[in-house]
Amino acid sequence: MSALLKVEGLKAYYKTEMYGISRMVKAIDDVSLELKPNEIYGVAGESSCGKTTLIKVLSGSVKAPLKVYEGSVNYQFKTGNIDILSIPADELQRNIRWKEISYVMQGSMSVLNPVRRIIKTFEDIISTHEGIKDKKEFLNRIIEHVKNLGLPSEILRSYPHELSGGMRQRVAIALATVFHPGLIIADEPTTALDVVVQRGVLQLIKEIQAVSQNTVLLVTHDMAVHANVADRVAIMYAGRIVEEAPTEIIFKKPEHPYTKHLISSLPVIGDKSGKSSLEGAPPNLANPPEGCRFHPRCKQALDICRKENPDMKDFGEGHRAACHLLMEARS
Repeated sequence: MSALLKVEGLKAYYKTEMYGISRMVKAIDDVSLELKPNEIYGVAGESSCGKTTLIKVLSGSVKAPLKVYEGSVNYQFKTGNIDILSIPADELQRNIRWKEISYVMQGSMSVLNPVRRIIKTFEDIISTHEGIKDKKEFLNRIIEHVKNLGLPSEILRSYPHELSGGMRQRVAIALATVFHPGLIIADEPTTALDVVVQRGVLQLIKEIQAVSQNTVLLVTHDMAVHANVADRVAIMYAGRIVEEAPTEIIFKKPEHPYTKHLISSLPVIGDKSGKSSLEGAPPNLANPPEGCRFHPRCKQALDICRKENPDMKDFGEGHRAACHLLMEARS
C-alpha cells in the first residue's frame, strides 16, 4: 500500500533575531513518518514537543520565523503527487487546502465567524474554492451534508454563540469535510469539552473516516483519546519522534521510557495506587541537550544517552523506537 504522506528527515526551526542576538528553536528536528490511506494516525506528547509545528509544516503553513531547513513532505493524492514544501502559495490555497487537506482546529471559534450565520461560513469556503453557480443547489448540498453527519439543518441559520461548544465543534468538522478531503488534520479536537461531548465528537470523526475512507492525523496530548480512536500512534518528545507503533502494541508493550510514563499515567478502573509524575520539563529547544533529549528526565539513562542521539530502530510489526536502552538490551 503506497503512503498517502511521506515525510523524510524533516527539520523545521524558528529563527529569530532580537537586539543583535540570533536564536534558533529546533521545533522539528529530523522527523520521518508515513501516513497510510484510510487510517487514523495519532501524534501524542507534552506541550512544547513540536506537535503544532509539525501540523504547520504538513499543511503547508510555513511562515517566518518558521523555516524548513531540511527534508521533504510529499503527498500522493488521487489528483497526483504534491510536494507541499514547493507548491506555489496560490495553488496551495486554491486546490489543496480544504479540498485535499483540511484542518479541524483546537477551538471552533478559530474557524467560525461570530457575526455570521453558519450557512454563511459554508458559503465563504465553497465560493472561495469552487464558486457557487446555483444558490438552491448549494443550500441543498449543505443541508444534505450536515444531515449525513447527524446535525440538524436548523443549525445553518444559527450564529456560533447560539450553539453549545460540542455542537460548534461538530460544525467545524462538517466544514472540514465538505469537500471530502484525502487528509483531515484534527488538532486537539476535544479540548475544553466535557467527557460526554468528547465521546460524541470522537465518534463523529471515526464515522466520517470509516465512510469516506480518508486519512485522519489526530494530534492530542490525551493518550486515552488515542487508545479509543487511533490505528497507529507516534510519540513526540522535544521535536523528535521517539516511538511509533500500532495502537494496540504501543499500549500493551511500550518500549521507550517516555512512552511508558505517558501510558502509566492513565487512570485505570479499580486501581487505587498513586500515580508518580515525571520530574522536570521538556528541554528548551533553543538549546536542547546533547544526545538523547529525554536523558535529563530519564532515571535509566546511560552514559551514551548523554552523548549520542539514538537511531530509530525497527522492532517488527510496524513498531519502531529510538532508545539506547533498547539497543543495550538487544545487544
